Amino acid sequence: MILRTALLVSSLFFASPLLAQGGETPAPDGAKVYFANIADGDTVSSPVTILFGLSGMGVAPAGTEKDNTGHHHLLIDRAPFGEGEDGAEELTYGVPADDNHKHFGGGQTEVTIDLAPGTHTLQLVLGDASHVPHTTPVMSEVITITVE
Repeated sequence: MILRTALLVSSLFFASPLLAQGGETPAPDGAKVYFANIADGDTVSSPVTILFGLSGMGVAPAGTEKDNTGHHHLLIDRAPFGEGEDGAEELTYGVPADDNHKHFGGGQTEVTIDLAPGTHTLQLVLGDASHVPHTTPVMSEVITITVE
């Protein structure tokens, strides 16, 4: 009995990082968010129009609790989401709102944004009604673009 309890406790301990992989809102298997009109390595001019692509889910404004939906967040010039200063913890709370985290809580699927000349990293993160990434976060790869 003691051995079985020890195994159960240790399995929960080692599984805990897996439990911290997003908020409580589930995302369907295979859901993807991506940049629809720019790609890693592209050179663009400012202002930059960015189209947000989404498959396997729908878009709904922030505050809307509807299964298999979310809204977009654009991350600019920061570490990949879930790997930053707060690491996996940031996957379990709302995406911040600042110069590096742009919210599209109205359900927008594109933006035209001024970016300074130089190299920039971009990533898309889908958030639930409360701006929290879904269980199994729906995030794009980080891309790097150059603005002329």
